[in-house]
Amino acid sequence: MAIPLRDTVTSLLTAESVEGEGDEAHVVDQVLPLVYNELRAMAHAILNRERTEHTIDTTALVHEAYLKLVDETRVVTRGRAYFFAAAARAMRQVLIDYARRRGRHKRGGGWAVISLDSRALAVDAFADGLVDLDEALSRLAALYPRAARVVECRFFGGLSVEETAAALRISPRSVKRDWSLARAWLYRDLGGKGPPPPEAA
Repeated sequence: MAIPLRDTVTSLLTAESVEGEGDEAHVVDQVLPLVYNELRAMAHAILNRERTEHTIDTTALVHEAYLKLVDETRVVTRGRAYFFAAAARAMRQVLIDYARRRGRHKRGGGWAVISLDSRALAVDAFADGLVDLDEALSRLAALYPRAARVVECRFFGGLSVEETAAALRISPRSVKRDWSLARAWLYRDLGGKGPPPPEAA
């Protein structure tokens, strides 16, 4: 008999054997495909409901997926943080997959300005920009991996400073510092299009 998805996610998130950072990464890697499939299905449903400009509220998707997949009464704070880390990464993949399918990315051309303050993404309007941002974020990760994860959590996962801090097991102050660093770095990497990115609140 197959184990229900909710029970599988819950057992992974609450595993007693998780101790160090290597184990944490292993848990996130196990949860990611489960979360990704759920988020993809939810994103597909939302996009089908939209008649014009497709907008995905990343915060709503991540939180709704959390409630669907995990029994909150059985998951400790550590497990919740693991879930959000996996969900933010999955949300990035969902959005980039959709943007790539739009077939609008023009190599060597310009890119649409995307505000890193946005919590709701107009995916059709910013398909090109999302792909460029994803590629720039991969370059950032090679130099500043934690800052890239902060962007992943805050922009693609729609998480607050506090939620990001819990997901990455760092202080809110570190989240704000990494967020500011990442915004400035991405602004330069993407050619300085649009207004300079403001400091994180």
